[in-house]
Amino acid sequence: MSFSTQVVFAKMSLQLCISNIQHIFATVLAWIGVRGPQVRLTSTGKVNPVKALKKNISKPATTPSSVNYHFTRQCNYKCGFCFHTAKTSFVLPIEEAKKGLQLLKQSGLEKINFSGGEPFLQDRGDFLGKLVQYCKQDLHLPSVSIVSNGSLIREKWFQKYGQYLDILAISCDSFDEDTNQTIGRAQGRKSHLDNLFKVREWCRDYKVAFKINSVINTFNVNEDMRENISELNPVRWKVFQCLLIDGENAGENSLREAERFVISDQQFQDFLDRHSTISCLVPESNQKMRDSYLILDEYMRFLDCREGRKDPSKSILDVGVEEAIQFSGFDEKMFLKRGGKYVWSKADMRLEW
Repeated sequence: MSFSTQVVFAKMSLQLCISNIQHIFATVLAWIGVRGPQVRLTSTGKVNPVKALKKNISKPATTPSSVNYHFTRQCNYKCGFCFHTAKTSFVLPIEEAKKGLQLLKQSGLEKINFSGGEPFLQDRGDFLGKLVQYCKQDLHLPSVSIVSNGSLIREKWFQKYGQYLDILAISCDSFDEDTNQTIGRAQGRKSHLDNLFKVREWCRDYKVAFKINSVINTFNVNEDMRENISELNPVRWKVFQCLLIDGENAGENSLREAERFVISDQQFQDFLDRHSTISCLVPESNQKMRDSYLILDEYMRFLDCREGRKDPSKSILDVGVEEAIQFSGFDEKMFLKRGGKYVWSKADMRLEW
C-alpha cells in the first residue's frame, strides 16, 4: 500500500470514528430529552454535550398559583423606599385586565393579589372592586386579596364588594404618626393610623381577613410594635426588609432614592427577634422578596427582579402565560420556603368575626 493510499485510508477512518462518536452522543442526548439537530461538533471534532444540555433542556412549566398584579403605579402617598413607583399612569381597560386574569386562571391561578401604586385610586376603588368581584364570582378563585395604604377606602366599598374579598392588607410601617410622616406614609397631615384602625373594624364587620404589611427601615427599625399588632390582631403580619430596586428606588433613572432607608441584615434580624412572640409575624428578607414573587406590571408583564432591577417579559395578553412566565425569575422553592402557600381563602380560616 502506497503512502498516499495510507493517508487517505487514515482520513476515512478518522472521519468514520468522528461520525460514530457524533451519532452516539446524539443518541444519548436524544434519549434524555435533547433534540438531535442541536448537537454540534467543535472545531476540534469534539461534542460539547454540556452546552447542548443547557440550551435544549427546558425547565418544567411554572404554575402561576399566586400572582401579584400591580395594575396601577399611581399613588397618593410618597413612601421614600417605594420599589414600584409611578413611572407611568397607564391602566389597562377593564375588559383587557379580565382577559389576562382569565388566562392566568386557565394556567392554574389560585390566588390573585391586587396592588399598586394605590389600587383604590383608580375610579375611586370601583375599578378594583369590579376586578375583585370578577375573580371571585366568575373565575371562582379560592383567594382574592388587596394591598392598600388604606387612605382611600370607604365603608360603601365594603358594602358593595366586601363579600368577594378574602384578605385586605394595609401597609403600616410605624405606630408613631411623626415616623409615618418622615417615611412618606401619609397624605398631608391626615392620620394614617386613624385610617388603619377604621379599616380594621370594617374588615371585621364585613368578614374580610385583615392583614398588615410593614417595611422595616432606618426610621422604624428600633420601634417596638408588639402591643399595637396584638391589639389589631391581623391574620398575618408581613415584615419586609427595605429593598433596593434599580430604576425604581435606586440608580440613575429612579423616582426615589431609598439608600437612606436601607438597614443591615443584622438590624433586620434584631427587629424580628424583638417581635418573635407575635405568632402571625411572617418575615421576608431581601433575598426572599427578589426571587419568590410572581409580579405582573400594569401591562401584564412578569417582572424579573433577580438582578436587582425589574426586567419585564412580554405581556401575557400577547404571548400567553406559559411563554411569559419563563422570564419571571420565579423561584418556587423560595416561594414555599417563605410561606407563600398558606390558608388564603377566608372560607377556610374559620375566623370569629
